[in-house]
Amino acid sequence: MKTNAIVAGVGMTTFGKHLDEGLKAIGGQAVRAALADAGITGAELDAAYVGNAAAGLVTGQESIRGQVILRGIGLGKLPVINVENACASASTAVHQAAAMVTAGLYDCVLALGVEKLYHQDKRKSFAAFSGAVDVEMIREFMAGLDRRAREAGAGAASSGAGEKRSMFMDVYAAAARNHMERYGTTVEQFAAISAKNSRHGHLNPRAQFRDELTVEEVLAEPMIAEPLTRPMCSPIGDGAAAVVLVSPARAARMGITDPVRIRSVVLHSGWDRGPDEEDAARLCAREAYEEAGVGPEDLSLIECHDATAPAELLAYEALGLCPAGEGGRLVDEGVTTIGGRLPVNTSGGLLRKGHPVGATGIAQIVELTEQIQGRSGARQVEGARVGLAHNGGGAIGSDAAAMCVTVLSN
Repeated sequence: MKTNAIVAGVGMTTFGKHLDEGLKAIGGQAVRAALADAGITGAELDAAYVGNAAAGLVTGQESIRGQVILRGIGLGKLPVINVENACASASTAVHQAAAMVTAGLYDCVLALGVEKLYHQDKRKSFAAFSGAVDVEMIREFMAGLDRRAREAGAGAASSGAGEKRSMFMDVYAAAARNHMERYGTTVEQFAAISAKNSRHGHLNPRAQFRDELTVEEVLAEPMIAEPLTRPMCSPIGDGAAAVVLVSPARAARMGITDPVRIRSVVLHSGWDRGPDEEDAARLCAREAYEEAGVGPEDLSLIECHDATAPAELLAYEALGLCPAGEGGRLVDEGVTTIGGRLPVNTSGGLLRKGHPVGATGIAQIVELTEQIQGRSGARQVEGARVGLAHNGGGAIGSDAAAMCVTVLSN
């Protein structure tokens, strides 16, 4: 979808463990920050789209999540649309908000992503991920993961998925082992992605983890699911991020002279595709580039869905940064680090910034917007003009259940 929506303001909490704060407190903090950044009051909003994936399971709040959060900071009356779409909940909220602004139906819209995943009972947190597959097929799904792990001699990955860790770590571990076997990708290259993102996260005051790691330190950490050690896996977390989108006419009235525009935002679900057919991520990327009128060579930076280190490497290939099988080369050449030709996950990514699933997609938009506006401090990408966000979630068959790619530029 080609859009003309302008980013008027962004706001975000720190990501991490907020056991003493509820959804209302976390979400309200991000909304107030975005409104202040835009220089408006909540009374000026026409509508709000609120992304959340797991509140029903973790906190018990169902049905009216967005209304509860917004009323907690005194915002009522306006239409509130609750959006649930796995790890792509927040980017889907942006997709819907941008569509309404572009269609001319709304002039000023809030998109909020918010999540609380930490719970004293870790099984509740992991259940939030286990529900992001076809639950009628979950036994078959899990048995397939275990079987492939045993066949690969991956002892740590052959049991405990969904109980000791998110089952999606095992999905990514299987994809990593396949990539290594097929293309010769090494575990050191995956570890280098984790180390790179730790350097970026060290520079981000809102990141969940800010310690820097070397490749050797990443490899020395406990094994989660072969070949993934702990720093190669994104943590659960709590947090929120928000963005105010306005029409070009409203932006002009607000005096926004150097706007950041959402040029395209594309959303697809996976399907029963042929073995040589492009997947959802490749389809979204291709359409997003076409609608934005740019290509991979025009990008200044990327925020991608690095739920694991291998997921980032796979995203390099899906987004057209290199041919299939050559993601490891980009790692070795330092292309994707700050100071490289195309920095990826300057925020620290999901691996270090954190992954409160319902907030992640908008957190990516916050990072890209601030980079394009030149206000990212020590992690600023010089001359940033065009950014891409890649955010997916859930799994059905061999593909993501939801995938969203967004292109922004000044």
